[in-house]
Amino acid sequence: MNFEEVIRNRTAVRKFSNKKIETGKLDKILEAGRLAPTAKNSQPIKIYVVSSLEGLEKIDKASRCRYNANTVLIICGNKDAAYHKGDYSTYEMDSCIVATHMMLEATNIGIDNIWIESFDEETLRKEFAIPSEYIPVCLLPLGYRADDCPANPLHSVRKSIEEIVEYK
Repeated sequence: MNFEEVIRNRTAVRKFSNKKIETGKLDKILEAGRLAPTAKNSQPIKIYVVSSLEGLEKIDKASRCRYNANTVLIICGNKDAAYHKGDYSTYEMDSCIVATHMMLEATNIGIDNIWIESFDEETLRKEFAIPSEYIPVCLLPLGYRADDCPANPLHSVRKSIEEIVEYK
């Protein structure tokens, strides 16, 4: 897929099939996250790959938004290790950039995905023994869309370019 196709076709999938992601494809997705830019190249992120039945059950305790995906990435940021500007830490921004790169690469290689910020942080921390220095920012369920997955009704709902861009 060319880049324009990727950004136009990526959509939130809310029902995944049971088909497993091939290891090589998962590796490509993770590499895209590793290569993502972060402020001052601080790379303050940790990505947990959850694909075991036990791990997926733990995800289900923390969020109702797994949608049957058989692989879920937990993207975390280290607030202290990130670049700081006054009181502001870029850990969340950096984590979001990493997640976006992985979502786009997943789409590029035919792996469906959805960005999830609806989870119980304390449950996630406890279930996966996430160290205190890492803050869970989002979940990224990955997989293949189920045949009966409805289309995302908001996929093509976008403001016009005139509404979001202003030239000065």
